[in-house]
Amino acid sequence: MEIEDINWPEEIFITGIGTDVGKSYATGWLARELNDNGISCITQKMIQTGNVDMSEDIERHRKIMETGLLAVDLCHITAPVIFSYPASPHLAARIDGKEIDLSVISAATDVLKKQYERVLIEGAGGLMVPLSGEYLTADYIRANQIPTIVVVTGQLGSINHALLTFNAIRSYGIELLGVIYNPFFDKDKTICADTREYLQEWLRNNFPESFWMEMPVV
Repeated sequence: MEIEDINWPEEIFITGIGTDVGKSYATGWLARELNDNGISCITQKMIQTGNVDMSEDIERHRKIMETGLLAVDLCHITAPVIFSYPASPHLAARIDGKEIDLSVISAATDVLKKQYERVLIEGAGGLMVPLSGEYLTADYIRANQIPTIVVVTGQLGSINHALLTFNAIRSYGIELLGVIYNPFFDKDKTICADTREYLQEWLRNNFPESFWMEMPVV
């Protein structure tokens, strides 16, 4: 699937089948591709943990996009919530003695939507990461009706993690816009080839309107 063949919504959430699957790299890469295809695009980090003042994921996005930090980064619109401890958002917030104000995040997204044609929102971890109590990332996506892209890998265990994520998306009534395959973890070619084939077939049967896209190693 090519960039120009997809009807890109104004706001897109990017999640993964787990932690450390390359969401930040996929987000920066997709933003660069959209900009290169004449679609004005910015990225946002929903909640950043393990940092102080500046989001390392936003810095990674900009490096991949080859833009350097932007004015919207320096005034923290692209990373409106940052906690110092490298943990899931609910724990990082508790350690810092703060609460997560979700309205701050959605308000920042609205500001970005006025300046850019597309906003890519990178989540923290996977779809079922808790934000506050039993309120999960999936609840935020559903409440704000954000079409979602899932980043997958081909390594052992990815089919299980991917199907759990896809079924959660279906149960929450979230729109699965597409899937980005990250080849960085392709160590065992036999397993990765089977994972690709299995997931593509499963998506054709269960989410036929979604796209499958493979990113380069960035």
